[in-house]
Amino acid sequence: MSRVRLIAMVFLAIVFSAVVLADFVAPAPYAKQFREAPNAPPSLKHLLGTDDLGRDAFSRLLYGSRVSLLLAPAAALLSTLIAAGVGGLAGYLGGWFERVALAATDLSLSLPWLFLLLTVRALLPLNVSPLLSVTITFALLGTLGWSSSGRIICSGARAIRQSDFVLQAKALGIPPHRLLFRQVLPNLNPVLAAQFWTSIPIFIIAEANLGVLGLGVAEPLPSWGNLLAGLQKIDVVVSAPWRLAPLALLLLVMACFHLIVPLDDPSR
Repeated sequence: MSRVRLIAMVFLAIVFSAVVLADFVAPAPYAKQFREAPNAPPSLKHLLGTDDLGRDAFSRLLYGSRVSLLLAPAAALLSTLIAAGVGGLAGYLGGWFERVALAATDLSLSLPWLFLLLTVRALLPLNVSPLLSVTITFALLGTLGWSSSGRIICSGARAIRQSDFVLQAKALGIPPHRLLFRQVLPNLNPVLAAQFWTSIPIFIIAEANLGVLGLGVAEPLPSWGNLLAGLQKIDVVVSAPWRLAPLALLLLVMACFHLIVPLDDPSR
């Protein structure tokens, strides 16, 4: 393991530990307002200052990072499971099922799924509770973001289906269901793991895009999306550059993911 990858893994471990323990690390609840100190600069009491409503920015960054970093893997898991079900069965069964599944995958890939996600999210009520908005946002991400992974998994399952050991197992009379669960799926584990890990930063960025447009996680619950939405006023950012902390953390996390995620070799 290279030193750069090791540093990236340690940094992500620290970030994940901080957000998981946000209830103990954060100096204040994310929704608590310090009405006597709106737009306060960084201090010992407020490490990153406060926002327009007097809420502690450091606390909101911790809780917002927890929402994005813990639920993006859940959306990636849902997306990978759907891709494994559609792509894995298509590649293993072949024939008309593969043609239909690939046609559905190509149709999904031809659609700008981010805009489709925006459309579906915009049709929902704006006054939904924060918990429901979190569930809806990441459920939509996982449900709509499976198609590219599905085609890759289908290709891997097709290659395994045509391999010598599978043909030999079929010649020996091994039942198809046993062959699927004992031979095909275990050999797809590296591909599934690679698709899962590469989907996490994609869904983090997608949620951030939704939040900037006001269609992500609902206030007062923070996420990277609605934290970045506060950076739209250039004059405020210039006068208070510490408000760029959510953007800086997002860029660092994305860079670390790209350093450690097995993008080029799914078996690493």
